[in-house]
Amino acid sequence: MPELILSIDGETHRIPFELGPSVREILDATDFRVRSGCRGIGACGLCRVHVAGGEASELTQNERLHLTSAQISQGVRLACQVSPRHDMQVEILNPAPPSNWKSSPDTALLHTLREKAEEGRWLPPGVKHPCGMAVDLGTTHVCLSLFDLAKGRWLSDRWGRNPQQDFGADVVTRLAAAAESPDAAREMSRLAVAAIGEALLDIATREGFDPRRVVNVTVVGNTAMLALLSGRNFGLLLQPDYWTQPVDCTPLETSSWVEEWQVSSKAEVDVVAPLAGFVGSDLLAGLVSTRFTEGVAPALFIDFGTNSEIALWSGDELWVTSSAGGPAFESSGISCGAPAEAGAVFRVRLDADGGVDCQIIGDDRAKGLCGSGLVDLVACLLDSGRLTSAGKFFGGEAGYAFSAGGTELTLTKGDVDLLQRAKAAIGVGIRALCVHAGVGLKDLQRVCVGGAFGRYLDVGSAQAIGLLPPVPPETVELAGNTALAGCCDIMLSSLAAERLKKLRSRARLVNLAHYADFEQAFFENLYLQPLREV
Repeated sequence: MPELILSIDGETHRIPFELGPSVREILDATDFRVRSGCRGIGACGLCRVHVAGGEASELTQNERLHLTSAQISQGVRLACQVSPRHDMQVEILNPAPPSNWKSSPDTALLHTLREKAEEGRWLPPGVKHPCGMAVDLGTTHVCLSLFDLAKGRWLSDRWGRNPQQDFGADVVTRLAAAAESPDAAREMSRLAVAAIGEALLDIATREGFDPRRVVNVTVVGNTAMLALLSGRNFGLLLQPDYWTQPVDCTPLETSSWVEEWQVSSKAEVDVVAPLAGFVGSDLLAGLVSTRFTEGVAPALFIDFGTNSEIALWSGDELWVTSSAGGPAFESSGISCGAPAEAGAVFRVRLDADGGVDCQIIGDDRAKGLCGSGLVDLVACLLDSGRLTSAGKFFGGEAGYAFSAGGTELTLTKGDVDLLQRAKAAIGVGIRALCVHAGVGLKDLQRVCVGGAFGRYLDVGSAQAIGLLPPVPPETVELAGNTALAGCCDIMLSSLAAERLKKLRSRARLVNLAHYADFEQAFFENLYLQPLREV
């Protein structure tokens, strides 16, 4: 894979990339962004870089307008206009200030939405070039995407940390904190609203975008996140009687949100209702995005996250459930963990000497293992005999030390335990749905994997430890952030909204707390081995 060789403050960073994107697009997913103010169309001339070596695309007309002959002769280019053709050495001449928000790796998915904006859609008068903002409010991350509503054209996106994590890594901890303290509940709502506003402000300042163009904000998320956002009925989710009941997460007012976000005063805020219990509108949006019930059957859908949600389409019935796997898939709580962003080890392989080779997202210096890297490493250690199927290190060792990008990391027994419990919860969910639907694992024709965790997941590693069913790899789709993609579809098209309505009417909720074989199934799925038929 070609690399962007970046010089920063006398240090060199090597950033792998796929051919096609501009230098700006490559950098936008890292911690080394270049200053910009025009959505990357070459209009502002701010994103200047020095190309010190490597083959690049031809000079563009916009570059000739913004750069002097002397600058061009010295190798100065606009990062948004130059695309590397092989390895390229680059120095950022005009760096952007640090930001908590980055561009999404799922941009390509958002460019190719299955639903197009409808001509004739009602748009408020008096707003030039009206836009819509789709938001996926996740337990760990907040992701949003901006579209031109009149044309259905993608404009920009951002993702970053959900600041509610200060109240707990998992949904139950946050719900308990909110139930115990009205002040904590109000603060968690405020933090979520503020995070959305900060992400939009980052787009506005960096892309030269006027937030007053936004006339619709559509939000999806798991039930707990939506309840905490609206400040309503979050306490019900702590009561088992409501784990199969609809929970009203509709905010009583959104005018204060509109004001804080500085969007159009005419803007509508649509919080897409969850299905019931802990099955949220993020799962429903993912099913819309993947046209899940319109494809082959039987089919399995898993949206991995702190609150993982699972669906099984038998061809006649849609069975759904949620599984409290905890934050391991997001690498939260993992001693050597890191979010799936620049600096995270996302791929691990055994080398010829019995050690490990690591691939790192957006850099050559590791900050830690993200979820997919954790799965890979555990699968490698299992394959090499250094880890038993019970999750114990060979010889009673306390952990496994390795080097990644010059960083020394150690996987501990506690880290393996967290992954085992998370995958066991998923395994129970899959088994329960298969039992209710009368479907065997061998019968599955399609497996869709959503969420940031699934974006980088290696199917073989996941199957080896029992995280995914043992189906032919070509039947597994790593679909990325399907919740955000589906939210965009719903915002843009009433056809997608109608699909959402049909999914609600079809879905049959399975409460794992009432699954008779839960304890036995959970124990069996703790083992690091391929999933077995019931």
